[in-house]
Amino acid sequence: MYTNESSVVMTGEKQKLIVIIGPTAVGKTKLSIELAKKLNAEIISGDSMQIYKQMDIGTAKVTKEEMQGIPHHLIDIKEPTESFSVAEFQEIVRKKINEIHQRNKIPMIVGGTGLYIQSVVYDYQFTETPSDDSFRERMEVFINEHGIDPLYEKLQQIDPASANSIHKNNHRRVIRALEVYEATGKKFSEYINEQSAELLYDVTLIGLTMERDVLYNRINERVDIMMETGLLEEVKSLYNKGIRDVQSVQAIGYKELYAYFDGKCTLEEAVNQLKMNSRRYAKRQLTWFRNKMPVEWFEMDVDKFLEKFNEIFTYIAGKMKEEAN
Repeated sequence: MYTNESSVVMTGEKQKLIVIIGPTAVGKTKLSIELAKKLNAEIISGDSMQIYKQMDIGTAKVTKEEMQGIPHHLIDIKEPTESFSVAEFQEIVRKKINEIHQRNKIPMIVGGTGLYIQSVVYDYQFTETPSDDSFRERMEVFINEHGIDPLYEKLQQIDPASANSIHKNNHRRVIRALEVYEATGKKFSEYINEQSAELLYDVTLIGLTMERDVLYNRINERVDIMMETGLLEEVKSLYNKGIRDVQSVQAIGYKELYAYFDGKCTLEEAVNQLKMNSRRYAKRQLTWFRNKMPVEWFEMDVDKFLEKFNEIFTYIAGKMKEEAN
């Protein structure tokens, strides 16, 4: 029985959940859609940037054609001017998991934003950290008068782990991390690390990886294709609307081209920076998942897709059957 529409099922049996993770450009989209067709699943995006409307090419957002009729969730739910937090992601995704089970289907989270996915599958309790309304109000006034830079620099000094995972222009999360430290003297990242290690679902957690040189070549090629198919125009549209200093356009693929439009670099330099930032991000993604979650890894090979698909499908089907017994 459901306690409410956004809570986890409160019965002796945990809900089944499939999670497909991996670095950018490794092939998560194609594989997950083929798996969803065979497993009667619906897909929930585990990407913190595909939530934004008007940001399709730079986020490698799945197209309607690519979906092949498979329902996808948490795509195009926010305007580029809106912020989005881990806690909000957790709440919405857990609700979607319940809804998908009510339709007698299997939810499948697919993406590469590690902390967001981790917050869903583990018993993260964001509300347990202290709150101080007066501190938040003072910080908002400070930002209005002095900008975010001094506060972000302070966070980098006291809690570099949190600063590394929070966009500078996500004011709400920067203030939240400082608020916890101000109230308790304890780093916000320490609260995250102390969260329960209990999995809330019967999770089948699949990780996709690829030989590094091959992956990096795919990333470079993907950026070239993005540029050929209109990424520059997509970013210019946001730029011309005056959308800046917000969380969405700090994403890789947008911040580099904003620098070009601001006259800080040539287009060639911006594209090269985009490729380098994407490769670095892929490396950080792999490090995160290997250190934070119990992943069953599969080496992908674009020339042997069917073989890899059958191997992964067989593993998932066997794992779910094993959990059912």
